[in-house]
Amino acid sequence: MKFGPASPKEAIGGVTVHTLRKGSLVLKKGTTIGPAEVDALVEEGVKEIVVVRLEAGDVSEDEAAADIAKVVAGEGIRVDRAFTGRANLFAAQAGVLMVDRAAVDRINGVDEAITFATLPAFKPVVEGEMIGTVKLIPFGVEGRLRDAAVAAAGRDALGIAPYVVKRVGVVSTLLPGLASKVIDKTLRVTAERLAPAGATIIAERRVPHEQAALAAAIQELLGLGAQLVIVFGASAIADRRDVIPAAITGIGGAIEHFGMPVDPGNLLLIGSAGGVPVLGAPGCARSPAENGFDWVLMRLLAGIKVTRAELTAMGVGGLLMEIVTRPQPRAKPEAESGRKVAAVVLAAGRSTRMGGPNKLLAELGGKKLVRIVAEQALASGASEVVVVTGHQAELVEQALSDLDVRFVRNPDFAGGLASSVKAGIAAVPAGVDGAVVCLGDMPMVSSDLLDRLIGAFDPDRGNLIVIPVAEGRRGNPVLWSRRFFAELMTLDGDVGARHLIAKHTEAVAEVPVEGDGAFLDIDTPQALEAARRG
Repeated sequence: MKFGPASPKEAIGGVTVHTLRKGSLVLKKGTTIGPAEVDALVEEGVKEIVVVRLEAGDVSEDEAAADIAKVVAGEGIRVDRAFTGRANLFAAQAGVLMVDRAAVDRINGVDEAITFATLPAFKPVVEGEMIGTVKLIPFGVEGRLRDAAVAAAGRDALGIAPYVVKRVGVVSTLLPGLASKVIDKTLRVTAERLAPAGATIIAERRVPHEQAALAAAIQELLGLGAQLVIVFGASAIADRRDVIPAAITGIGGAIEHFGMPVDPGNLLLIGSAGGVPVLGAPGCARSPAENGFDWVLMRLLAGIKVTRAELTAMGVGGLLMEIVTRPQPRAKPEAESGRKVAAVVLAAGRSTRMGGPNKLLAELGGKKLVRIVAEQALASGASEVVVVTGHQAELVEQALSDLDVRFVRNPDFAGGLASSVKAGIAAVPAGVDGAVVCLGDMPMVSSDLLDRLIGAFDPDRGNLIVIPVAEGRRGNPVLWSRRFFAELMTLDGDVGARHLIAKHTEAVAEVPVEGDGAFLDIDTPQALEAARRG
């Protein structure tokens, strides 16, 4: 290929290297010079232009790109017409992208003039999505280089594995303290994950977190024709002998691999029963955010067997987010006096279950409920107390007017609990390390209980979410590290943050408690009368 300046007449048959603008003439890069272009150049007084000319044995950039793209495109891929030395490849169907990494490397190793780029291997793609591109750097290459690239590619370096698994069964195991709304949300999130693959949940079962019950549920789903079974455990899998793997092997199945070097997603388990894949989902699979579960799920939906070697190779690039139990790199050193925890009292609700009166203004032992809660928070080791008001804000604030609390009004209180949580968290000062979220209708939560929660809060040991527990049942209030404030600000509607607790099980510390204080909320006239009698 010849490259260099030439007069307009000498440039005929050459291709412009640069865009040229002079007067009314605009000659774009890559234009082949013909008689009309020569006349225009002469008319504008252009004496010289830089062009390239193909020599014997050379092929144009478009021809070379098209030839290489054609040979690498496998099943489920279409190639657009090459233009300006680029041939783009697109998914002709939804599925998982299969990439022959060695072939891609061989093509790129032929010569610097030839490049080939793709999306990551095993990426889920939709129909019409661009998945690769062949780009020639110069305007043409020697034919032997094109031929070498074609030979290096072999055949079908790229392909789309279409989704073939359409029927999915889901089992959720239960333990005290796991709210049904957490499972409901998990099912919604799972259904959304399956939708791009055209797969649906054909049946779901909720059973005790016990081997026998779980084994029976898995067998039932297999009998219903499930092509994949996903198990969401109420407790994370801790060992190959734990409930979920034991249930799989107990029905004659096998455990293929436990654990993966992807975070979030470490505690994933892949097994099989009756020739059908069975996934033990990690806690993060309850969240819609991308995690290691997605990487495995989409491959299985495309009928791709996930081997131990493939799982262990996921470590590079497997850190999808900062580990919540690990100190942040830019975190400021903690003050010697200890960490600061604010108390956020939610007192904005409409008391709909009380049938009219504002429950927070009802009296117990001569004091209004909201005042009892606020006084206990003030008596604790909390650095400050923020009270979120909304419904009848003036009356609630008047009931606390002589207390050293800070009020923040929630104009969206009618939208549900989440809006009040967000209003309270947003009001926590920057220098505070965590917040214990108290409910204004739980007057039996003592300052002692709050102090125990605050005392158990220890980020250095991974104790970032602290919860009171009695006989396996989790109660309120819950203390949250600032690390989770951003996620708390994403809550919506009348749903609390239990799903975040399930998502971040490794960050949870449980504080054993006695009595009903962490569980008694007064939201009905009957509950109020019972509390007065007690």
